[in-house]
Amino acid sequence: MKKIQILTGIILSTLNTHAQIFIDKATIEYEVKSNIKKNMGNGSWEEMMKDKLPTFKTGYYTFTFADNRSIYKFDRWPETEKLPDYMRKDDESNTWYFDHNTGKMIIQKNIYGSALNIEDSILNLKWILTNENRNIAGFNCKKAVAKIFDSVYVFAFYTDEIMISGGPCSISGLPGMIMGLTIPRLFTSWIATKVSVNNVSISSIKPTAAKKYYNMSFILQTVEEHTKDWYSYGEQTDENLQQKNRFMWNMML
Repeated sequence: MKKIQILTGIILSTLNTHAQIFIDKATIEYEVKSNIKKNMGNGSWEEMMKDKLPTFKTGYYTFTFADNRSIYKFDRWPETEKLPDYMRKDDESNTWYFDHNTGKMIIQKNIYGSALNIEDSILNLKWILTNENRNIAGFNCKKAVAKIFDSVYVFAFYTDEIMISGGPCSISGLPGMIMGLTIPRLFTSWIATKVSVNNVSISSIKPTAAKKYYNMSFILQTVEEHTKDWYSYGEQTDENLQQKNRFMWNMML
């Protein structure tokens, strides 16, 4: 009897191993939540505006992938979201296209109504893997930590059951798909809410067309040049500097 139980356990274990599904194309929905009031800083104008705004800005984005290529873009606002138009428009137009076969990314970022088209190599982040686990959208995920922009910590949970080394925005490079992401210094989190494997719109996985593209280094130099005089007239505080840094980090993400 004991031999039969052992044999049955081995068979069930084998069946469960073979039943594990690895996904090579899908659409993943993310809930993206950012603390508006903490991102705004503590200036007199910001303090006046805080009373008129909700604490959090919440939006839903989709990550569609197939053939090791992906497109990440805005999908919708929740019906209860009440934000002024100037806090919505840029988010609605941003797109991130990745081709992991060639190692290239093409990003369109809208900054105050102006489109910046970026073509460059996919960021190479140095991830540190940990033993912490978490279930997100029904997938077992493992935690990893990295730094962007030299000093900004990124905390990610990824699953190797989804077969692309992708993630929200320009964050990627793990041995699987990032399902949860937190960047504390941006007061923002990304969490996968569902994964759809049927009716994947492969034709939508394409970059935004533009007449001219710039690399990340050129964009960074240009933005630094145009923001060097921020707070040059008036009080300069650590909070002002952090607010400027958050603007640049969000733009380059």
